[in-house]
Amino acid sequence: MIIVLKQDAPKEKVHEFCTELEGMGLQINDSKGSDTHILGLIGDTKAIAESWVLANPVVETCRRVTEPYKKANRKFHPDDSVIDVDGVKIGGGNFAVIAGPCSIESEEQITYCAQRVKDAGASLLRGGAFKPRTSPYSFQGLGEKGLDMLISAAREEKLPVVTELMSADKIGMFLEKKVDLIQIGARNMQNFDLLKAVGRLHVPVLLKRGMSATIEEWLMSAEYIMSEGNHNVILCERGIRTFEKATRNTLDLSAVAAVKRMSHLPIIVDPSHATGRRWMVESMAMAAIAAGADGIMCEVHNDPEHAWCDGAESITPETFDHMMGDLRKLAPIVGREI
Repeated sequence: MIIVLKQDAPKEKVHEFCTELEGMGLQINDSKGSDTHILGLIGDTKAIAESWVLANPVVETCRRVTEPYKKANRKFHPDDSVIDVDGVKIGGGNFAVIAGPCSIESEEQITYCAQRVKDAGASLLRGGAFKPRTSPYSFQGLGEKGLDMLISAAREEKLPVVTELMSADKIGMFLEKKVDLIQIGARNMQNFDLLKAVGRLHVPVLLKRGMSATIEEWLMSAEYIMSEGNHNVILCERGIRTFEKATRNTLDLSAVAAVKRMSHLPIIVDPSHATGRRWMVESMAMAAIAAGADGIMCEVHNDPEHAWCDGAESITPETFDHMMGDLRKLAPIVGREI
């Protein structure tokens, strides 16, 4: 149930009402927007009559919410959430560009890529140190050594870092090294213990959509994180599995519009993993910003033909330069700022 309060409701009366609701065993998600003040009730509200709620003088109106996700629900939080990642704002009209190699291969490689994406206008540096691979015989990442290289290159270029966390036992390492944005990959989207663990942190989380997940399942995974207290969640559409074989996955751009209607959380698009084809990345990045996305995350490699991981979907720094130029031209037309 959501309760819309009157704009001139006295604070002490609102506090009394909230105390009464909490006494019924309900959690309250208190959301103050530019024009509205909403109380989102979480718990069993079946026994609460709408007439009883409306009888309270501080209440303007109320209605029941049938969706299972609450904290991630736009009905609970009408205004767009803006997530701050070490000074970089994602959401609310800001278009963030996250770029870097799929995996860290050497100090020289990540340093060069960091310099090039920063010069082109990237907002954050990405890079994989711990890699979830389909085959146990594929390159699994350089681990902590790679993470150190990533952090060093990012700090040199004054870029926030995003990298994937695969298991809860690495959280201490990520906190110690001050990872700015923790990525939960598609394969871990429904690893509920991991979601709850990052939900107890004070670090923003980038939550990728599972390969076969519905949008509601994806939002429920965000709910797991938010239910533990961490509301700084960014969603990432990275393509879903379909029967199509022309691309690695199928980029679901309609998910951007759907999420914008269903949730207040910012959503970005990963055109690299979604297509698996480097020649598609630029056009799908343009499509993402036109669809209303709050950013993109793409793979940039200095030598894609010899990349240790996902070279087929990695673009060169030169292509990234060109893409950024096109994005800057399109951004103001669709109400985005880079």
